[in-house]
Parts: sequence; structure tokens; C-alpha cells
Amino acid sequence: MSGHSKWANIKHKKGKADAARGKITTKIGREITIAVRMGGPDPVGNMRLKLALAKAKANNIPKDNIKRAIAKGTGETGGANYEEITYEGYGPAGVAIMLDVLTDSRNRAAADVRHVFTKHGGNMGETGSVGWMFKRKGVFTIDREEGMQGKSEDDIMMIALDAGAEDVKSNDDSLEILTDPDDFDAVEKALADNGIETVMSEITMVPDTMVKLEGEDAEKVRKTIEMFEDLDDVQEVYTNADLPDEEDDEEE
Repeated sequence: MSGHSKWANIKHKKGKADAARGKITTKIGREITIAVRMGGPDPVGNMRLKLALAKAKANNIPKDNIKRAIAKGTGETGGANYEEITYEGYGPAGVAIMLDVLTDSRNRAAADVRHVFTKHGGNMGETGSVGWMFKRKGVFTIDREEGMQGKSEDDIMMIALDAGAEDVKSNDDSLEILTDPDDFDAVEKALADNGIETVMSEITMVPDTMVKLEGEDAEKVRKTIEMFEDLDDVQEVYTNADLPDEEDDEEE
């Protein structure tokens, strides 16, 4: 099955500018702190911390920032008490949007999220209004040019499925492996043992079906996602919108 990966759809803006880089550093640090508070400072046995540290490494977060975030989590240094909230709703063109939020002010977060939904003609829904369209999955993304290490698509599919993966999807420039969260470690180990490199590995929310958008609708949804990502309290944005790559938009 071909198409555009979640990485291309949702992570398109990461690292574009210094301001964006600063926001990413803050958000990942916050995630590390929460992960440590919930499961302790050892990533062995703390999957959430393990994934947060992997994300920090992928985004070149300085080690000092990571140490400070861990210290906040263990209580060695002071810090705000963050609350985890999931917001759901419908965006432009009726696409489903879910947001993972970490905030020290529920009222501020709700107002900010509602403002973005409303500004772009969407509406914030009740809990569960779109959540039923998504499933929690482990996702590994392998770059076709650099990550396959001379192995064929069939080779990687067999390695992944034998380790417990549920599905392997073929995209234009990548392979995407989906797993049950409980099988994430086993699949990760199998890939590493076979020298297969991933550009992304995470446990995330994956839509059951995608809604392909183009033109004005795609641009509206892209702008909505970017506005959500710009909110300090929003950690992750999930959508069932299948958007064209930004390069494709520019060519048009």
C-alpha cells in the first residue's frame, strides 16, 4: 500500500526555525519530567521515558537539558505540576483531530485549544468524539535509501512480522511498521539485531482510516495543525488527514 506516512503528515514542521526548535526542546523536556515522575529515572522498565529520551536524541536536545528535566522529575529541583489532558474535535473539512496536552493550567489550555478549532471552522468535541477513530500503536519508520541496509522489503516484512508486528506499510520513500504497544520492544530488538535503522520509533495514536485532502482543504488543515503545534501546552497532534507533502503544494 502506498501513500504518505504519518511522519510526512504531522512532523513536517519540526526543526524549521530556531523558535520551533526552542518549543520542541521545552516540550520534550516536559515529557521527560512527566515520564520520570510516573515511572522513575531508569528507562529500563519505563517505556515512556525510553521513548522520550529517544525523541530527545533524534532532535539533538542538549544533555544538560535532559539532565535538568530528569532532575525535575525526581524532585531534585522545583518545577510546575503538569496535568495530562486529551482534547478532541473536528477540524477543517471535517477531519478528526486529537491533542495530547501537558499543562499547569487546564483553563488556559482549554481556551487556547478551543480558539484554534474555532478560528479554522472546526469545533472542539467531548471526550471520545473522535477518539474511537484511533488506535494506540507502536510505529517504526524506515527510510528506503538509508535504513534498509541492503535488505529487501520482503526481508524487513518477515523480520518485523516474526517479531510480532501487525503490519508493514509501503510508502513512497519509507516503510512503516505497526505493532501492538506490548510488542514494541520485541520488534525494536529484531530490527536492531538485523542492522535495520529507523528514522522514527514511537508509540502513538494511529487512525483506522485516512481522509485524503488536496488544495485549499489540505492547506487549511496544515495551518490548523501548525497552530496547535505552536501552543506551548500541546505535546502531540494526531489527525486522520492524509496531506500532500509541502513540496507537492509548492509545485502546484
